[in-house]
Amino acid sequence: MNTQPNVFTDVFSEAKLGPVTLRNRIIKAATFEASTPNALVTDDLINYHRLPAAGGVGMTTVAYCAVSPGGRTDGWQIWMRPEAVPGLAKLTETIHAEGAAISAQIGHAGPVANSRTNKAKALAPVRFFNPLSMRFAKKASIEDIRDVTEAHANAARLAIDAGFDAVEVHLGHNYLASSFLSPLINRRTDEFGGSLENRAKVARGVVRAVRDAVDKHGDRKIAVIAKLNMSDGIRGGIPIDESLQTAKWLEEDGGLDAIELTAGSSLVNPMYLFRGGAPVKEFAANFKPPISWGIRMSGNKFFREYPYHEAYLMRDAEKFRAELTMPIILLGGITNRETMDRAMAAGFDFVAMGRALLAEPDLLNRIKAEDEKGSVKSLCTHCNECMPTIYSHTHCVVTGAPDTLVK
Repeated sequence: MNTQPNVFTDVFSEAKLGPVTLRNRIIKAATFEASTPNALVTDDLINYHRLPAAGGVGMTTVAYCAVSPGGRTDGWQIWMRPEAVPGLAKLTETIHAEGAAISAQIGHAGPVANSRTNKAKALAPVRFFNPLSMRFAKKASIEDIRDVTEAHANAARLAIDAGFDAVEVHLGHNYLASSFLSPLINRRTDEFGGSLENRAKVARGVVRAVRDAVDKHGDRKIAVIAKLNMSDGIRGGIPIDESLQTAKWLEEDGGLDAIELTAGSSLVNPMYLFRGGAPVKEFAANFKPPISWGIRMSGNKFFREYPYHEAYLMRDAEKFRAELTMPIILLGGITNRETMDRAMAAGFDFVAMGRALLAEPDLLNRIKAEDEKGSVKSLCTHCNECMPTIYSHTHCVVTGAPDTLVK
């Protein structure tokens, strides 16, 4: 049980994240940038992360750095290989020059991977049809699981070489590790299916491999974080009680310096994470027929609309805070000082922000300079029309950021 004292923690105070010291407790969450057309770092990607770093975050998170070509959700995303290291090093140097730390989100998209644009077979616990790629994912063999596990370790080593301060292992949103955790998706009957203990083997295995790689890779140490679903938000998916048990096992395994709690399924219910508007027509416009027709006709069933309110994942996350001792990063509906203070008072160690920083990369500097009583408000309207822009160039359609800002 968590026995941390209930004392006020200033969200703008320095904090230790494993071996790394952050200048404050605010992390820019991983939000796909659509700035890597050749699966390599571009000046556009560097600027995308430089802006919130200059704007005051303690750490920014690069999304999404797949551990293999077939682990990408789309073929233009970065995958971790030696060819990517020089660009990644330029990126980390730029962020460090702004006084912030930088994390690489690593993972394998599994059944969410777009095998059509990746030109590689997607993997899943069982044979699985992805309607967006119009392709079947292959049932992962034991050898596939071993390869993916080693690919996570290799990605961590490359992240160290590139100068990252942390890696965030993606165990959420029904990506590969999360799909194994899901009783709805994982219908295997071997050692990786059935009981939660079996279904958790992939998640625990990749975290263990990453930790071993980090500990053995030279003198420079980085933090290891995991992003874990509390709930998929779908009937038959990962329930909170199972996720809490998985989190306890991850804590007992000793591989993590912190855990970031998330929710929702990229396969069947993405809006469970985001809340607010559900821009169905805007999403449909990014696809060609017949997929665009399908989204327009039945998109409301996939992009379900949930009302937005501040700190909307906190109630569920507090169940984890009560049972875990490891540092926890609170995500979901954090846009102002008052909400950050609530999170600190509830015992969370860090907060993660996504859309609010996309709309206004210098929001934190404005809060810190002008705000003592929670009066500064984010420009984000939670319309979620930024989400469909991940297929072209991720930006806020309300403020135009980051495109309208000086580069």
